Amino acid sequence: MRETLIRALSGLVFVTLLILSFFNQHSLILIFFVFGIICISEFKKLIALESKVPYVAFTIIYFVFGYWNIISNDTSTIDIATQILQVFTIFVQLFLIRDLFTEKSIPLFTFRKYLLTIFYLSSAFVFLPLITNYNGTFDYKILLCSFILIWVNDSFAYLVGKNFGRQKLFSRISPKKTVEGFLGGILFACIASYFIFKYTETLTFTYWLILAIIISSIGTIGDLIESKFKRQANVKDSGSIMPGHGGLLDRLDSIIFAAPFIYLFLRIITYVS
Repeated sequence: MRETLIRALSGLVFVTLLILSFFNQHSLILIFFVFGIICISEFKKLIALESKVPYVAFTIIYFVFGYWNIISNDTSTIDIATQILQVFTIFVQLFLIRDLFTEKSIPLFTFRKYLLTIFYLSSAFVFLPLITNYNGTFDYKILLCSFILIWVNDSFAYLVGKNFGRQKLFSRISPKKTVEGFLGGILFACIASYFIFKYTETLTFTYWLILAIIISSIGTIGDLIESKFKRQANVKDSGSIMPGHGGLLDRLDSIIFAAPFIYLFLRIITYVS
């Protein structure tokens, strides 16, 4: 009972801080910067990287992209830079997906450790505040609803998997995940996307439906990749900052991995609309 209460309270504090930050652009940028520093610290321990360089790289990248549109009228330069950053980020993520399915362990030589801290975590975090400003105007709703879709997917993937799961999804990495749970999570995220469309007046239902599938499927892959890093490090959680939940990276791994793909989709529909 005490453990359940502690877990509920720490989760409530996390969600409250997160939601409160959404209502102001500067507070949102600041909270995700703090979250990013904590996640980098946890990830560095997983891959046994002692250097302070990732903190410096993250700070520079994050604030340049986070505040460029606010302090400068030169949108063309930051658009080009964002596209370049996105290409590198997704390219590194695709290699991680390949490693998830083809390698017994993710190669972690020194150069790749730096590459991962910059383009697996640092640049991925950049796209969280960028999602709120994808069309040049600050609007927190799409990012907040993306988190809601992640939470709906995770919750129903667990419930469906626990009650109806038979076929393991990726047993050697995450024994509790099942194919039935994975599909159930996507299904309920798609259902949730209808209510998001109905009550937020942001995107069309078709776009929210596509986003639900993107967020659920890519978010699950992100969770599996982080689980593989933990397996290699022989630890259960990425950290202990959230009692009953583990590390902050454990709570954000899905949305971090999905963020560049969410932003890419938003930019595509902006151009075609």
